[in-house]
Amino acid sequence: MTAHRQVYLDNNATTMCAPEVVSAMEPYWNGRYGNPSSMHSFGGDVRREVDQARGEIAALLGAQPSEIVFTSGGSESDNLAIRGTVEALGGQKRHIITTRVEHPAVRGLCHHLQKQGYRLTELPVDSEGTLDLDLLAQAITPDTAIVSIMWANNETGVVFPMEEIARICKSRRVVLHTDAVQAAGKIPIDVSRLPVDLLSISGHKLHGPKGIGALYVRKGTKLVPLIIGGHQEGGKRAGTENVTGIVGLGQACSLARKYLTEEFGYVRGLRDRLQQGIVSGCEGVRINGKNRLPNTLNVSFEYVEGEAILLLLDELGISASSGSACASGSLEPSHVMRAMGVPFTAAHGSIRFSLSRYNTGEEIDYVVQHLPKIIDRLREISPFVGGREWHGTPLPGHSH
Repeated sequence: MTAHRQVYLDNNATTMCAPEVVSAMEPYWNGRYGNPSSMHSFGGDVRREVDQARGEIAALLGAQPSEIVFTSGGSESDNLAIRGTVEALGGQKRHIITTRVEHPAVRGLCHHLQKQGYRLTELPVDSEGTLDLDLLAQAITPDTAIVSIMWANNETGVVFPMEEIARICKSRRVVLHTDAVQAAGKIPIDVSRLPVDLLSISGHKLHGPKGIGALYVRKGTKLVPLIIGGHQEGGKRAGTENVTGIVGLGQACSLARKYLTEEFGYVRGLRDRLQQGIVSGCEGVRINGKNRLPNTLNVSFEYVEGEAILLLLDELGISASSGSACASGSLEPSHVMRAMGVPFTAAHGSIRFSLSRYNTGEEIDYVVQHLPKIIDRLREISPFVGGREWHGTPLPGHSH
């Protein structure tokens, strides 16, 4: 079947590279190819552009340019933050605290370190995806090396109370890292007033290029580099800088500052329009999470397979996700849905719609027009429902 149009609603997986970003990067593919570490002016001119981009990223985060370390993306930033911190402590502290709903880049590394002899505490979330901060305070001990808690969840969009989390960690003098890959450019971040020690971002999540990211490292935070062999990035990450990607990330961060208000108005309005349309048009619906990013909607459809929903949406040119793009290929329900206690009959039918400033109201209406038909069609053939056995009974605690 040929799609009539393309509606892209998977922006938490990756975003379209903004036209302004593409234009900014173009000269660095060939004409301005100097090495920023070279002594000659051909490389020195490129160094100035790298420094300018570093300043744009710092401005988005409320940081100092010297506190920004370029990486290959969010996963490397997370690894550098956590592994770099525990190695800097030389094994003196062997306890790590994180949550059960972290991105695989954090969760996978923490489980790896657990196998290496570190003690791991994974904080639970409730049915709305929120944390009990009393449990965080109770979990911190003199042996705690680092606390790593994401700013916003990539699957549900739930925003964690980073100000309170940072206050708890600061009072206990423990290093705090936050994966802010989904939060950056969507909600305000100001590390000048928030005592976060380490913060990860990724270019392709905020309309920049893939393969570039950054780690904010608060001045005075001790960190052992993952990549050794050069003086680049203040000795924190060896290797010739990805100048093209850095320039693109800088431009993307500049645009993110410009359009931040639009996220709370225009994009949130589209997201709410989509949510209302789904709730009114479909039965057996569960909205996952509260206090979410303005662009994110995670919804479960009871007794329907998420993969089947996505395939039928794709036939209509609608791109969405069943959770984290990094976990695609797994037949298991999302670890985030499991942590939130979403019933098995709904967890497999969880779909994430994530919007951007490039979406339109017409696109949302197109989805709302077709999605209820897809759900009805799948329920008719569902082995869980048996077609005529579905009576449209709402999930406990939820209308429709």
